[in-house]
Amino acid sequence: MANVAVVAHARKSFGGGLPELRKVLADEGVADPHWYEVRKSKRAPDCARRALEQGADLIFVWGGDGTVQRCIDALAGTGAVMAILPAGTANLLATNLGIPAGDVAAAVRVGLHGRRRPLDTGTVNGEHFAVMAGAGFDARMIAGADRAMKARLGRVAYLYAGARNLSVRPAKATVEVDGERFFKGRVSCVLAGNVGKVIGGIEAFAGAQPDDGLLELGVVTAKNLAEWARAFGKLAVGRAGQSPFVEVTRGRKFRIEFAGKLPYELDGGARGKLRKMRIEVKPRSITVCVPSDRV
Repeated sequence: MANVAVVAHARKSFGGGLPELRKVLADEGVADPHWYEVRKSKRAPDCARRALEQGADLIFVWGGDGTVQRCIDALAGTGAVMAILPAGTANLLATNLGIPAGDVAAAVRVGLHGRRRPLDTGTVNGEHFAVMAGAGFDARMIAGADRAMKARLGRVAYLYAGARNLSVRPAKATVEVDGERFFKGRVSCVLAGNVGKVIGGIEAFAGAQPDDGLLELGVVTAKNLAEWARAFGKLAVGRAGQSPFVEVTRGRKFRIEFAGKLPYELDGGARGKLRKMRIEVKPRSITVCVPSDRV
């Protein structure tokens, strides 16, 4: 039996809540795991590190995308195995990996009995992400969908916040991919992805695999409502690269410089503002429990 720890965002609800999680774990023979509760996701990494120090080799993470991302940042490269208990609004990584939401017992079984899958992560200026990292429109959308709005509207909160930012003036940017210039001009959004589906279940990067040693990159140049509508039309059918307002590539290292500071996000979590993004893939740096029938 693995040495199990739980890092839980206490303000997140999932199934029957944390009491149900304790019961399910006990029924599975895990009666006394290392247990850590936090009320803010930024405190989760310290708990994950303490769990490692106490000998845990399987760490359940109960929370939304922010909690999962921060624990991945703490655990990447350590050899620890992470099991996701998706308790957020979007649950981006869990959705891409087929981890069930809404059923505590099913998610726990994936953690205890599922397949261990090594995944790539990316880093932005040294901080790890597993799903996506972006600057510009997506970061403004995520920042605009605050906790109260998400509690009231669910995923629709992102659409509402996004609509309010479609007319923001694009920013000048230079983008290099693996040492070669890829783009220079005005951008509304720059998005790096490790998986196919991003916010809202949109297939932004068709064919992306989180263990191929590469990251996807999309540059969006849409500057008004009509151009955004055409870009979203292609995104909706998984053909982003066919839009005249989207340029897509893939690589191992991206360097992006903006003329002024732009807001950015990691795995759906809003950050501050920056002028330079150094994005790099870290192959097979985190191991996550996935359903046994997933490729």
